[in-house]
This record gives sequence, C-alpha cells and structure tokens, in this order.
Amino acid sequence: MSDKEERKDIISFENVSVSFRQKRKKVEAVKDVSFNIKEGDIVGIIGSSGAGKSTLLRTINGLQNPSSGTVNVDGKIVGKLKDRELRLLRSNIGMIFQHFNLINSKDVYSNIEFVLTENGKTKKEAAERIDELLSYVGIEDKKHAFPEQLSGGQKQRVAIARALANNAKILLCDEPTSALDTETTEAVLNLIKKINKELNITTVIITHELDVVKEVCDRVVVMDGGEVVEAGDVYDIFTKPKNEFTETLIKKENKFTIPKNVLENAKGTVVRVEYYNENAERALIAEAIRKFNVKINILHGKIEFIKKQPLGVLYICVDGTEEQKRDALEFIKDNAGRTEVLRDAS
Repeated sequence: MSDKEERKDIISFENVSVSFRQKRKKVEAVKDVSFNIKEGDIVGIIGSSGAGKSTLLRTINGLQNPSSGTVNVDGKIVGKLKDRELRLLRSNIGMIFQHFNLINSKDVYSNIEFVLTENGKTKKEAAERIDELLSYVGIEDKKHAFPEQLSGGQKQRVAIARALANNAKILLCDEPTSALDTETTEAVLNLIKKINKELNITTVIITHELDVVKEVCDRVVVMDGGEVVEAGDVYDIFTKPKNEFTETLIKKENKFTIPKNVLENAKGTVVRVEYYNENAERALIAEAIRKFNVKINILHGKIEFIKKQPLGVLYICVDGTEEQKRDALEFIKDNAGRTEVLRDAS
C-alpha cells in the first residue's frame, strides 16, 4: 500500500512496565507504556539518559521481558513464545548497536557468515547472500578485511549487512550513529532510509541525537523517567510540542541561537520567531513592515526541512511606537508559529 497509515501495526506495546532490583532497590525502568508501530515506518525513540529507551527496545526481541503488560510483534506476544518460536522471531529482527559488536578475530565475510549458517543456510547459500549484502551496503571490496582495518562507517555497514542477513522484517537500532562523525553519520542514515524505502523494513531507532530523528524518522516517541510523555508525527512534535519535557529537550538540542553581543547591542524589541508549514516561506516580515509602518531588522535566521516540510527560525529587532510594535508582533504571532520576546531595549 502506498499510504503508510493503512498498514498494519507490526509492533504493539500494551501497558508495558519493566522493573528490576538494583542494590536492594526497585528500579522502574519502563512504566505503563502503550503505543503502536506500523509496518514500514521508521520510528525514533528519544529522551534523556536513563529514560528507559534501550530497555523498551530490548522487549521487542525478547532480550528483556516486561514485568507486566504485553509486547506484540508481527501478531505474536513475545513473552509467551517458546524457545524455538522466540528464535524464529529473532531471526526476523535485525539489531545494530553504537559500537558495532563485530568479532575482531573474524573478517567481514565470517562476521556475516555465522549468522546465516546458524539459521540453516549452506556455505554456498551463505556465500551468495554475503556478496549480495556487501554490494547492497557498499563495501563489497572489504569482504576479507578485519574490523581493525575498517573505519567506523564501514564497521557499521558490516553490522547493518549482518542485521539484514536473514531477510529481517524489523531493524532495531540502538544509538547507531553516536560513534560516527558528521559525514559518516549522514551516509549511514541515507543507507537506513534506502533500506526502509526499498525493502520496507520497519525500523526503530533509539537516539539522543535529534538531528537523526529529523533526518530519517516518520514518527517519534518521547520518553522521560520510563514513561512515554508524547508521541506523534516528527514534524508536529518538533514544531508544536505539547509536553514541557519535549519542548525543553528540543530547545536544549537546538544550537541555533543569536550571538550574545548581537542581542545586547540591538536597539528595540528582540523577538525569536518560528515559522511552520507554508508560513516558513511567506514574507511575513515585509508584510508587517507595510501594514504597521514599523522598523524590523533581521538579526539572524535559518530555514531547515524536516521530512521535506519547512521550519524557519528568525531573530528580529522591532522598533517603533509601542502601538506599532504591539500590532506588528500580534500579526507575526498570529501568522507564524511560536514567538518569544528575548529583550526589550526600547
């Protein structure tokens, strides 16, 4: 189906809680979590350290059992599966990690081969599949290289190839780009998008990097203290967060700020303006100047795209009479997104 919203739920969390004892103290890592992931989606799970993200991820392939609630994966309740059924489920779920988890004593070929042979493939079948996988992830020339001979990005490509080896339906990614530089991160994210688009593999990404979510995810789940505090479309969450924790998290990670000296030297009212949807490309500032005969200087600004939808940020200085400024700012607020007065030097 072309419309992802029509696809079935492939992963469902129903009132999932996970607790364990640590130094004689009960720790509630996940608290009453419920949400669904549709087949073919890329979903990001974000939150501060210790929010329960990785613990929740491990319940999908049965590496962590819920203390209560159920995790349903592809029509099966994970906690009720027998050993053989659980192994079969896990063969359909690939997993990649921050630190790659490659076997240093084995070359690239052997790091992938054992996953295939353990799942019943012959040596010949494994060889054909490995060639296909390495070509797909773009490192066919590294077949006989050892991990120590590879860059971080190449190691992650090997890990991705291994995760895909048994024709996985689901790909679980735990901080997949945290150990990579910016250029390599972009390349790995492009590969994840390619895999999702061409192979229709449902992908769940745990990350603290909000740029990763903005770049590849369809939906985002925000966790704090083991609870889901907000979930929804990526663009909606980043432009109109409803939860205070989410808003704080986004602001903290948004490094686009006005230089301190520019803010201090501005003559007038300095305002931060966010633009959403079609208004991100609308000439609101020019309209405000014409309508209210007010002076507006643009001090700093940018526009970015989240899933091909624009999000603009401007820092402006508004000068004029109190009435002119009030009317102009009301107009901008009504026709843009959020506005925040940073300084009034009038």
